[in-house]
Amino acid sequence: MCRNIRTLHNFEPPATKDEVHAAALQYVRKVSGSTRPSKANQEVFDTAVAEITAITRQLLDDLTTTAPPKDRDVEAAKARARAELRYARG
Repeated sequence: MCRNIRTLHNFEPPATKDEVHAAALQYVRKVSGSTRPSKANQEVFDTAVAEITAITRQLLDDLTTTAPPKDRDVEAAKARARAELRYARG
Protein backbone atom coordinates (compact mmCIF):
# COMPACT_ATOMS: atom_id res chain seq x y z
CA MET A 1 0.00 0.00 0.00
CA CYS A 2 2.57 2.62 1.03
CA ARG A 3 4.78 2.07 -1.98
CA ASN A 4 2.61 4.68 -3.68
CA ILE A 5 3.65 7.41 -1.28
CA ARG A 6 6.30 9.47 -3.02
CA THR A 7 8.60 12.19 -1.81
CA LEU A 8 6.77 15.48 -2.31
CA HIS A 9 9.31 17.99 -0.98
CA ASN A 10 11.59 20.13 -3.15
CA PHE A 11 10.09 19.59 -6.58
CA GLU A 12 9.47 22.12 -9.28
CA PRO A 13 6.60 22.61 -9.73
CA PRO A 14 5.59 22.01 -6.10
CA ALA A 15 3.40 19.06 -5.13
CA THR A 16 -0.18 19.49 -6.21
CA LYS A 17 -3.24 19.31 -3.99
CA ASP A 18 -4.07 15.94 -5.55
CA GLU A 19 -0.59 14.53 -4.86
CA VAL A 20 -0.77 15.59 -1.21
CA HIS A 21 -4.27 14.12 -0.86
CA ALA A 22 -3.18 10.83 -2.48
CA ALA A 23 -0.27 10.51 -0.06
CA ALA A 24 -2.55 11.21 2.91
CA LEU A 25 -5.07 8.66 1.65
CA GLN A 26 -2.37 6.00 1.30
CA TYR A 27 -1.10 6.75 4.80
CA VAL A 28 -4.57 6.43 6.36
CA ARG A 29 -5.20 3.22 4.41
CA LYS A 30 -1.94 1.74 5.68
CA VAL A 31 -2.45 2.77 9.29
CA SER A 32 -6.09 1.66 9.38
CA GLY A 33 -5.44 -1.55 7.47
CA SER A 34 -8.37 -0.81 5.19
CA THR A 35 -8.58 0.43 1.63
CA ARG A 36 -12.31 0.99 1.98
CA PRO A 37 -13.67 1.59 5.47
CA SER A 38 -17.05 0.32 6.58
CA LYS A 39 -19.95 2.75 6.60
CA ALA A 40 -19.55 2.99 10.37
CA ASN A 41 -15.95 4.19 9.95
CA GLN A 42 -16.25 6.26 6.77
CA GLU A 43 -16.59 9.62 8.51
CA VAL A 44 -13.60 9.01 10.80
CA PHE A 45 -11.56 7.77 7.83
CA ASP A 46 -12.44 10.83 5.72
CA THR A 47 -11.69 13.20 8.61
CA ALA A 48 -8.28 11.59 9.10
CA VAL A 49 -7.46 11.95 5.39
CA ALA A 50 -8.50 15.61 5.42
CA GLU A 51 -6.46 16.41 8.54
CA ILE A 52 -3.37 14.60 7.30
CA THR A 53 -3.70 16.32 3.92
CA ALA A 54 -3.78 19.71 5.66
CA ILE A 55 -0.81 19.01 7.95
CA THR A 56 1.19 17.55 5.05
CA ARG A 57 0.55 20.66 2.98
CA GLN A 58 1.65 22.81 5.94
CA LEU A 59 4.79 20.70 6.36
CA LEU A 60 5.69 21.01 2.68
CA ASP A 61 5.06 24.77 2.74
CA ASP A 62 7.20 25.25 5.85
CA LEU A 63 10.19 23.07 4.92
CA THR A 64 13.25 24.88 3.63
CA THR A 65 16.27 23.64 1.73
CA THR A 66 19.33 25.00 0.00
CA ALA A 67 19.26 22.17 -2.57
CA PRO A 68 17.99 23.00 -6.02
CA PRO A 69 14.49 21.71 -6.79
CA LYS A 70 14.28 18.27 -8.35
CA ASP A 71 12.77 17.71 -11.78
CA ARG A 72 9.83 15.28 -11.76
CA ASP A 73 10.65 13.81 -15.17
CA VAL A 74 14.29 13.15 -14.24
CA GLU A 75 13.29 11.54 -10.93
CA ALA A 76 10.67 9.38 -12.68
CA ALA A 77 13.28 8.21 -15.19
CA LYS A 78 15.64 7.27 -12.35
CA ALA A 79 12.85 5.30 -10.66
CA ARG A 80 12.07 3.45 -13.88
CA ALA A 81 15.75 2.57 -14.31
CA ARG A 82 15.93 1.24 -10.74
CA ALA A 83 12.79 -0.82 -11.32
CA GLU A 84 14.21 -2.30 -14.52
CA LEU A 85 17.34 -3.40 -12.67
CA ARG A 86 15.36 -4.82 -9.76
CA TYR A 87 12.90 -6.79 -11.89
CA ALA A 88 15.48 -7.91 -14.45
CA ARG A 89 17.30 -9.84 -11.71
CA GLY A 90 14.05 -11.81 -11.19
